[in-house]
Amino acid sequence: LTLAVVLPERNLSYPWAWPRVGPAVRLAAAAVNARPDLLPGLELRWVFGSSEDRHGVCSEMAAPLAAVDLRLAHHPAAFVGPGCVYTAGPVARFTSHWRLPLVTAGAEAHGFDDKSEEFALTTRAGPSHRKLGELGVQLHRRFNWTRRALLVYWDEKVDDRPCFFAAEGLYVQLSSLRNLTVMDVVFQNRDNFSFVIQEIKAKGR
Repeated sequence: LTLAVVLPERNLSYPWAWPRVGPAVRLAAAAVNARPDLLPGLELRWVFGSSEDRHGVCSEMAAPLAAVDLRLAHHPAAFVGPGCVYTAGPVARFTSHWRLPLVTAGAEAHGFDDKSEEFALTTRAGPSHRKLGELGVQLHRRFNWTRRALLVYWDEKVDDRPCFFAAEGLYVQLSSLRNLTVMDVVFQNRDNFSFVIQEIKAKGR
């Protein structure tokens, strides 16, 4: 029984990088194999594919290619990873097509909540931005903030865009509140604070 792992191979800036997760995968496989009653007649093994490009960054091209290679060469029963949003998306679509489960500690974006089709077999073991949005909704109800919400976030549009996807979770959930106007300000220039202040003055009242 083979488990396919698709994660960043070396880049420790990702919490789900292989040097962090690999020891847990090895320990888990050893623990399962030490219990013959868990998988009678089977042995659990794992194979690894990197989701990094040559610069060490999560790659929406490298990850699905690694997943396809592992699928063709090893016929895994399930996938672990990727964690980054832009790499988890295409891999999850492939695994759904193959009718194989995918478990990830990442993929926090709101879009992965849709279990109707392409992410039906994707399980997130970590936090999701939908939960952050639900917290925002509860705060608005608790403090009776009923007129306007303004989201200000940084977005470099490189790598995994964590601020954008976090703000998306808030934006989508807050929009469910009746009569609440939700607006956003994208902060792209670190030196242009006056622009952000003017946007807050214009949109936040």
